Amino acid sequence: MQNKGWIGKTLALAVLPLALGSAWAETAPQTAPQLTAAEMEQGKLIYFERCAGCHGVLRKGATGKNLEPNWAKTLADGTHTEGGTLKLGTERLEKIIAYGTEGGMVNYDDILTKDEINLMARYIQNEPPIPPEFSLKDMKDSWKLLVPVDQRPTKQMNKVNLKNVFAITLRDAGKLALVDGDTHEIWKILDTGYAVHISRLSASGRYVYTVGRDGLTTIIDMFYEEPTTVATVRLGSDARSVDTSKFKGYEDKYLIGGTYWPPQYSIMDGLTLEPIKVVSTRGQTVDGDYHPEPRVASIVASMQKPEWVVNVKETGQILLVDYTDLKNLKTTTIESAKFLHDGGWDASGRYFMVAANASNKVAAVDTKTGKLAALVDTAKIPHPGRGANFVHPDFGPVWATGHLGDAVVSLISTASDDAKYAKYKANNWKVVQELKMPGAGNLFVKTHPKSKNFWADAPMNPERELAESVFVFDRNDLSKAPVRIDVAKDSGLPEGKAIRRAVQPEYNEAGDEVWISLWGGKTDQSAIVIYDDKTLKLKKVITDPAIVTPTGKFNVFNTMHDVY
Repeated sequence: MQNKGWIGKTLALAVLPLALGSAWAETAPQTAPQLTAAEMEQGKLIYFERCAGCHGVLRKGATGKNLEPNWAKTLADGTHTEGGTLKLGTERLEKIIAYGTEGGMVNYDDILTKDEINLMARYIQNEPPIPPEFSLKDMKDSWKLLVPVDQRPTKQMNKVNLKNVFAITLRDAGKLALVDGDTHEIWKILDTGYAVHISRLSASGRYVYTVGRDGLTTIIDMFYEEPTTVATVRLGSDARSVDTSKFKGYEDKYLIGGTYWPPQYSIMDGLTLEPIKVVSTRGQTVDGDYHPEPRVASIVASMQKPEWVVNVKETGQILLVDYTDLKNLKTTTIESAKFLHDGGWDASGRYFMVAANASNKVAAVDTKTGKLAALVDTAKIPHPGRGANFVHPDFGPVWATGHLGDAVVSLISTASDDAKYAKYKANNWKVVQELKMPGAGNLFVKTHPKSKNFWADAPMNPERELAESVFVFDRNDLSKAPVRIDVAKDSGLPEGKAIRRAVQPEYNEAGDEVWISLWGGKTDQSAIVIYDDKTLKLKKVITDPAIVTPTGKFNVFNTMHDVY
């Protein structure tokens, strides 16, 4: 299998969700529109880049709806229902793709051309092509050890404050920018996989691990005078998450990576990326149905035990993978809810909070006991990123998540077993407050122990005014409406046709600055916009031409220590 994988082209577009409305066209054609071979290839590429993340390679749906040409199912009450893209027809599908829906999908009329929208409306009425599997041998064939461990620096060769470096995804460029948080200068831009989804740090903070949506994983060594990629490996055709082993005695010994396709997770050497083991996640859902494409979403390393928490999207199963003996792998399977996505730790570091976003729930996993602590009902489509922790003036410790499909931020009590917060335990694992947002479409929330502010974005909202802004709540008085900050206006960049989405607030190490990605189109100038957290005043705009479609940002110190 070639490293270019199923797509066979350089990926160069953003992945955005695609969803279907609920109204069915009564006169839609029942046979799939014919496509030329060239149109099929173009449709396959666009679907992978923009749609597969939410709907799956096999189009069975998750965060987004089922996109199969025909589908049928029997509901729990015995009611039989059926549908499919063929029932909608080309004209209706074009409108959905162009203008979006209220369920959390953005409009594509300023992203795709009319011809591309028409092509995708016809493409998804055809049966989905199935990409090839990806074996341990395929991984080993893709593995490149560029610099052996014994040839790497033995000490830091630069004077950069590594704790305050920001790893910033340049999505469409297939690159990662490392920016010096002290000087606000770009330190180095490196080639990575397409549309890096996350950056994770080694236990020491020396290495940055990235994983692209094309499955390419890299290790970047920051001890060199300039950061250097020292190893790469491909996990599969589509990937989202990696993390190292972090428990005492196992620091960075192993790296785990999860893929959307094939549905599996892989374990590698933590310092070289040499592939060791591949484990499939195909199997039964929490409802008892077999699923052929249960994708691995978020993965985190537990500090309670030598385990990883692996969240399997379609099955609703949370796996606690013990890495002390890879030959005799032990896994605890915890039933929660579909469809698992992203999440973060509560303030104690014991409970992992993960969104089952299409079920409108958050699961709390007790990594000390290895059991599910709670399933918490939330508003529509929770999407926390890592979430945010703070002590509420009325309800004690809370963990926060925003929502793609509802205009609120949910605050969930996490008082748990801390004696200091015993008076709040009656509310534990309940939504104690919903903060009103001006619209839906939130992706990330953020705060910091040294701040009084709570930041939330809305990049998936179809309204330009909201998508280009962030909203700041006063933690001391959460009854007040949030302050709206127009990030696009503050950037000083001219308004373009496409919405420039303000995404993922991220604090610096000191907790006194907040960095926002202003994510424009590939041909538009984008920016990193930095604010003083105390005054909410603009502090710096980074508009280098190399900053192409910036999205996720990860401060080294905050990522290492789960400060959010």
